[in-house]
Parts: sequence; C-alpha cells; structure tokens
Amino acid sequence: VSDLRPSALPGSLDVSRSMFDLRSPPHRFMKRYDSVSSVPSSTSSRKDSQGSNRSLDTITLSGDERDFGRLNVKLCYVSSVEQIWITILHCKDLSWPSSCGENPRICVKGILTLPKPVHFRSSAKEGCSDIEFMETFVFAIKLQSLQAVRLVFKIQTQTPRKKTIGECSLALRELSSQESSHWLDISPPSK
Repeated sequence: VSDLRPSALPGSLDVSRSMFDLRSPPHRFMKRYDSVSSVPSSTSSRKDSQGSNRSLDTITLSGDERDFGRLNVKLCYVSSVEQIWITILHCKDLSWPSSCGENPRICVKGILTLPKPVHFRSSAKEGCSDIEFMETFVFAIKLQSLQAVRLVFKIQTQTPRKKTIGECSLALRELSSQESSHWLDISPPSK
C-alpha cells in the first residue's frame, strides 16, 4: 500500500496513511502495491524466509485453499515390529463442488508412495463439514523404506460417483515411536 498524497484526487477521502508501511524492514519480503489499481508498483521478486519466491499476490490467492478444509491424522512407527500406524481422525471445514450433491458419501484414500505403492481407504461417511473417521491402518514396512516417501491422502466422494475432491500429503522422514498428530490443509486435486 503506497502513499497517495501526491496523486490524491480532488474531493477524495484521505487514504494516504497505510496500516503497514511496506518500506520498513519487517515487511521487506512483500511486493508493494498501489492501493488504487492493485498493480505491483515494484516488479522485483525477493525470497521470503523459507527461500521461496512467494509474493503478496500469491499468498492472497493461495489463501483460498483453506476453503477446502483440513485433515487430522496421527502417525506412529513401532520399531520393535517394524510397523507404521496411520490413524485418520477427522476432516474439518470440508467443502466439495455442488456437482457432488448436498450430502455425498465421503471417504479418505491413503497412499504410501513406495516403489510399489501401498493403498488403503477409510469407510465412507455421510458428507458434512466435520466428519469423524477414527480409523487406524497398520502396515509392516522397514523404517528406512518409509523415510524417503510421502503419505498422500485423497478425499473422495463415493456417491453419486467416485471423484477426488481434494488432497494433501506429508513426508515421513521424521517418523518415531512417539505418536504425532498432523493437521493437513486440503487443496484442490492436482490435474
């Protein structure tokens, strides 16, 4: 947001003071925008603290992803028997396309992305914004094999027809015998 005093229109309200001065150091990774035209006034792109080139406009647009909901899962690796325990707990703030109907049957399909992928699926529940699954899946797999793969979840409708309405994933490199809980943001299915 920039200072509009030099270009203030006659009779316009005083909109020159911005809530954040983007020229100050804490905001130096954001692009500056002209508050009238919403066009970047600086085309330079800088890396943020994670090293990516995400600018203010991409953050704003990707914020829509939260409309798809979140998935809560728990993971645990029991090294004595070389088993991974995956518990699908619950989908929160879930939404789906209107083409799926008002209350489609919804399930969660999981995939361990090993060279020979391991697939599993929860039971189907009646669609609503908050769905409790509370289902645990156990697989005997060596820890070394798991640390290089991802656990992918696809949220699918079963009725009126099978369709993936969202997905999320997480890396398994930090599995331990201590059960860990994860909230994953569901995003639109990849093409």
